[in-house]
Amino acid sequence: MKNLSENWITEGWIDFEYKKYLLLAYLKEVGENFKQVKLYPPLADLIHHYSKLKSFEEDREKLKAAFPKLLEGPDLKTMKLEYKPIFIPDETMKQLEEIVQYALPLLKNHIEEGKDIYDFLESEMLIEPIGISPLYQNEGYVMLSQEKSKEVFIYKYKVSLFQNSKDRFKSVMLQFIKNVHLSISNTFEQIKMSLVKEFRELPNPATYRIHSNCEIPLQESLIPISKRLLLKNVE
Repeated sequence: MKNLSENWITEGWIDFEYKKYLLLAYLKEVGENFKQVKLYPPLADLIHHYSKLKSFEEDREKLKAAFPKLLEGPDLKTMKLEYKPIFIPDETMKQLEEIVQYALPLLKNHIEEGKDIYDFLESEMLIEPIGISPLYQNEGYVMLSQEKSKEVFIYKYKVSLFQNSKDRFKSVMLQFIKNVHLSISNTFEQIKMSLVKEFRELPNPATYRIHSNCEIPLQESLIPISKRLLLKNVE
């Protein structure tokens, strides 16, 4: 889908009707994605734009800083190019502030719509361990399946911990391995056993099945929600 550019509000023609046109065209496409149950990247993109405009609303100087700067020339001492802020007329700032006030509630409404879809889809998904769960669960396998389908998508997962000065965070990476078909002779337990034989670096891997009761797009919804479910369940 077409995204709004990072600095859509300050680049190009500064005109309320023009920016309104850009925003509504973008939100229309977001809405079409939501109708197809494609949550990502539109939902994350919406949150990013909303947060940025919210910071502009709270700090006028940040809005000014988002404008492109004029190149003054090279600084021969530092061997770097020097830039200076452009002059922004009060009328331009007033138009920008009107655009921000117009855009924020529209972005928020679409974020809420996306979150409602996300919450519903997550409530229709089940996560369960396959076999005995080992103590070490930061690496392993996850099998994704959907209702009315025998196809199973197998991924290797790895959970990483990182922190800043205040908080600790967890993230999970998925690496696609292969897709297989369920059958009487190829159950989830048997698939796990075949993975152990094929990939000996994990002799006793943590293995999860995540099943969706709804048929949803793999890349745009099933995988992103599955990653969040994994993070909630992995010790």
